[in-house]
Amino acid sequence: MSVSRTAARKPTVPVDRATSQLVPFVWEGTDKRGVKMKGEQAARNANMLRAELRRQGITPSVVKPKSKPLFGQAGSAITPKDIAFFSRQMATMMKSGVPIVSALEIIAGGHKNPRMKTMVGSIRADIEGGSSLYEAISKHPLHFDELYRNLVRAGEGAGVLETVLETIANYKENIEALKGKIKKALFYPAMTIAVALIVSAILLIFVVPQFEETFKGFGADLPAFTQMIVNMSRFMVAYWWAVLLVVGGALGGFIFAYKRSPALQHFLDRVILKVPVLGDIMNNSAIARFARTTAVTFKAGVPLVEALESVAGATGNSVYEKAIFRIRDDVAVGYPVNLAMRQTGLFPHMVIQMAAIGEEAGALDAMLFKVAEYYEQEVNNAVDALASLIEPMIMVVLGVLVGGMVIGMYLPIFKLAATI
Repeated sequence: MSVSRTAARKPTVPVDRATSQLVPFVWEGTDKRGVKMKGEQAARNANMLRAELRRQGITPSVVKPKSKPLFGQAGSAITPKDIAFFSRQMATMMKSGVPIVSALEIIAGGHKNPRMKTMVGSIRADIEGGSSLYEAISKHPLHFDELYRNLVRAGEGAGVLETVLETIANYKENIEALKGKIKKALFYPAMTIAVALIVSAILLIFVVPQFEETFKGFGADLPAFTQMIVNMSRFMVAYWWAVLLVVGGALGGFIFAYKRSPALQHFLDRVILKVPVLGDIMNNSAIARFARTTAVTFKAGVPLVEALESVAGATGNSVYEKAIFRIRDDVAVGYPVNLAMRQTGLFPHMVIQMAAIGEEAGALDAMLFKVAEYYEQEVNNAVDALASLIEPMIMVVLGVLVGGMVIGMYLPIFKLAATI
């Protein structure tokens, strides 16, 4: 009796020379014992895959290209968390003595996301072709930013790539955790207010008109507040499509302008930094990112001026980005880091003093790591406090929007009851 099992050997993802695209195949065959086997594997063409399977002791019976999805490339988009996990896997395997090509082969074979599997396979193929890891990941700048590439290049140059990859993994995990905290703080109130607005719109379009028909039988003037709600309802019923167009157009236009206007980005980033509570979170977050990213790059052996250039875009705020470019320029002409930081007027006294102590002791990276840990904890505490502060504010908003509308609809009934 034959037994069916999946072979997981060499799930490589090389590049097709003719199309420069990855060509995955599905195959079936039997091994030397006559046991049926099947699997997925990428190759430059079907003949090369058949030859590879025979070298493994498998006699292929079916080798055909894997069918493509109907709607574009299958799999979800590659996220920063995927890159962080990739870095952690690479660091762990390389520290255990696994060669880099084998490590990439294992990672590609273990990924369920076809997009990630494809990218890792492409990196592996480039390295097999003689490229360095830095050169291979530089072909994927959308997922490996300048900071990541500079760290890998420094690690390869110093012969400590596995240590640098572990540092990158720690850095990515910390940064993603920080981003998650901030998104969590903003998501809940935004969604709650959005739901309140949707419920209010539904009440105005479908519920208030029913009350209006009832009010017509009273033969009396409506209270001013109720009349205002009725007028809003009439407008929404008649022009709901225009409201949707205006809101959608305004939102789309804002996003379009924001992405293409550095001046608008800078203005909004500066305004956000001045908003009570939220501004403190964004300031602390930017300082934490600056400190951790600078510490990671400096520790990896990247020259300080070059490190600051890579760090600027990692702060997540254009105000801090411009300030870090100014710090880079000052450091390039010989100023100490702490003095350059002081000139920006953005960094607290404690951060500047920690940088000064680190420079004097020759341990700038260690001091910046401590600064990052402190401000990351500050962000965590501020997010928890913000959640407690926002809950009663949300109740007030809901009460004003929905509760006020309900009260307005019942005011004529209360007035009628009082006159009876």
